[in-house]
Amino acid sequence: MNPISYPSPHQLCSTLCMRGQGVVKGYAIGRAVVMGAAALEVAHYRIQPEAVDKECERLKTALVAASGELQTTAGSLPDDAPREMGALLTVHSMLLNDPMLVQQTCDLITERHYNAEWALTTQAQVLSEQFAMMEDSYLRERGADIRQAIERVLRVLSGSTVLLPQLKEVPADEALIVVARDISPADMLKLRGGRFAAFLTDLGGPTSHTAIVARSMNVPAVVGIGNLRALVRDGDVLVVDGATGAVLVNPPEFALNEYRRRQAAYADDRAELSLLRDAEAITLDGVRVRLEANIELPEEAVAALAAGADGIGLFRSEFLFMGRSTLPDEEEQFRAYASVVQTMAGRPVTIRTLDIGSDKTLDGEVAVAANPALGLRAIRYCLANPEIFSTQLRALLRASLHGKIRILIPMISHMHEVHAVRQAIETACAELDARGVPYARNYELGAMVEIPAIAIAIEPFVENLDFLSIGTNDLIQYTLAIDRGDNNVAELYDPMHPAVLRLIAHTINAGERAGKPVAVCGEMAGDVRVTRMLLGLGLTEFSMHPQQLLDVKKEVRLSHSNALRTKVASALNRAERIDLDSLVS
Repeated sequence: MNPISYPSPHQLCSTLCMRGQGVVKGYAIGRAVVMGAAALEVAHYRIQPEAVDKECERLKTALVAASGELQTTAGSLPDDAPREMGALLTVHSMLLNDPMLVQQTCDLITERHYNAEWALTTQAQVLSEQFAMMEDSYLRERGADIRQAIERVLRVLSGSTVLLPQLKEVPADEALIVVARDISPADMLKLRGGRFAAFLTDLGGPTSHTAIVARSMNVPAVVGIGNLRALVRDGDVLVVDGATGAVLVNPPEFALNEYRRRQAAYADDRAELSLLRDAEAITLDGVRVRLEANIELPEEAVAALAAGADGIGLFRSEFLFMGRSTLPDEEEQFRAYASVVQTMAGRPVTIRTLDIGSDKTLDGEVAVAANPALGLRAIRYCLANPEIFSTQLRALLRASLHGKIRILIPMISHMHEVHAVRQAIETACAELDARGVPYARNYELGAMVEIPAIAIAIEPFVENLDFLSIGTNDLIQYTLAIDRGDNNVAELYDPMHPAVLRLIAHTINAGERAGKPVAVCGEMAGDVRVTRMLLGLGLTEFSMHPQQLLDVKKEVRLSHSNALRTKVASALNRAERIDLDSLVS
């Protein structure tokens, strides 16, 4: 028998392991390519009073040049670029043309005699801190737009346009992994054509530009790592686990071999799963399950179709409205919705109406709210802003000419809101009739079940709606009084709490009795660890990210639905936590 080989102390000490938020699954092994961060490396010096005007002019020239670069890039996007990239580039250009940015930066040059780079980074820090104080996670991430736009100006001021160093010693067939403080949308587009196996950033979250483009490229990505860029050198060997968000720096050979094994196994698993693409999602006892996809942008419908989705279970339409200075008009929305319907080729498309709150207004100005999660958000916001709501409803009605559309209303809690929505739809129909614009009435109307009140008193909602979709993320949050974004109480956020499961079961059972479909579109739907438990609750319609669909389909095909229903019902009746391991046997 061969002796066991343990890593040496030197091997252990030379390995750094960090963790961020994995936004694209998969494994990557390659050499680090560290992307420069101009905002961290600019020179700081004071200028002479007589040089103030010249320095301000140098700043203005750089702002114009950087804005022009962004406009040129926006006007020449490749066909496969994510749909929102043009709008994001335009927003960055507009930020650089903001008179307040110019004025406040020139004030720093004039009053403190800062050089242009120092003044610009100082002003950027002030703006970033203002965004960092915002409660909404999406808006906090939009502070990155300020940093990214200003870093482009700093590159112009420095005369440098090089994004990444040249690693001449790296063989042509060896993978490269980009490490950056953050990556702007324009820079992500430049990196798309390279041989990059993964993207790692210190900043960012699931809706950051890095995450959006990495998903479109299906490349492993980890964001929000913290301080990786300062600790990694060009050419370092990196291991990336896109599922757990783990990043290993210069791991020993035994660790590399283990991750090579995992990488190969993952590739084999994905290849095997791909064979299920056209297979039915049907349990061992013959229960047919619908597996649909969640999308945020219209072009993601292609990935849903490629994964074999039975339809779109959740199109988060608010992503058409965010990251821009103007609202999408009826025509733009119509084209977006119609393109998804046409891509899905007869499969149903569920489009959630604008889900935005009082803590994040559409123009980026945050209103003060005592508790944004309980304030004027989602359907409450839309009913309070009928012009915005009516525009979206007209676009949805027009898109229904091209196929089956299901209109999903978020954060419903009262029946009078359902009646108000139906009246708003009738008003939108009348407006289209008056203009002679064709549309169809073959839509279905449903509600999100994400507030305990509707789950508890579900019967009238089931009777008056065509379908229901359970948003488990908010349902758990509101049921347990846990802010899922608060790290101080994150461990109390419990999808398996008996109260949560009883609300889900009550909703599904009500739908069964009324003959109305009920789906789950929250994170639980795509978590393969709870697939059997959801089947045991009687769920037959799941909606998830396209990447998760085949994993869930495999689990469905290995399950016996009726046996699971007996086990889960028994546990719920006793108000016990469900042992997930017991559902596998």
